[in-house]
Amino acid sequence: MSYFDNFMRANRAYVDLHGTAHLPLKPKTHVAIVTCMDSRLHVAPALGLALGDAHILRNAGGRITDDMLRSLVISEQQLGTSEIVVLHHTDCGAQTFTNEEFAQQLQRDLAVDVQGQDFLPFEDIEESVREDVALLKNSPLIPDDIIISGAIYDVDTGRITEVK
Repeated sequence: MSYFDNFMRANRAYVDLHGTAHLPLKPKTHVAIVTCMDSRLHVAPALGLALGDAHILRNAGGRITDDMLRSLVISEQQLGTSEIVVLHHTDCGAQTFTNEEFAQQLQRDLAVDVQGQDFLPFEDIEESVREDVALLKNSPLIPDDIIISGAIYDVDTGRITEVK
């Protein structure tokens, strides 16, 4: 049996609590949050968000990629967000490898050549936040009036610290 069966059982209980109120398509806070896929980040409660409050976009490392930009542009231009928060975290898996090491592993384990592929690993967490904030601020797809902030979530304490 897969874990999906457990998800379906849990969802039946969730539906009873969810109710039938229709939430608006546009996020109430007008905020989009870019963060990591790490299962230790429970972003909504950590930021005091309820269902329908914000767009939460996740990928490995919480990095700004072409697809993340695509989603942010849709979020701002079609769905009314006016603020972006880049939220990386401590003890991130993207800090545990280099592109070269990972390419060698994939060649060895999957017989796939990914030399030259950037998986966006990083060593310095504050610097990774600054890099991603700068990418957004310098993107022609993100208007100058969009507020962009960066922060780090501590997976051990849940505390969020702003990165300037």
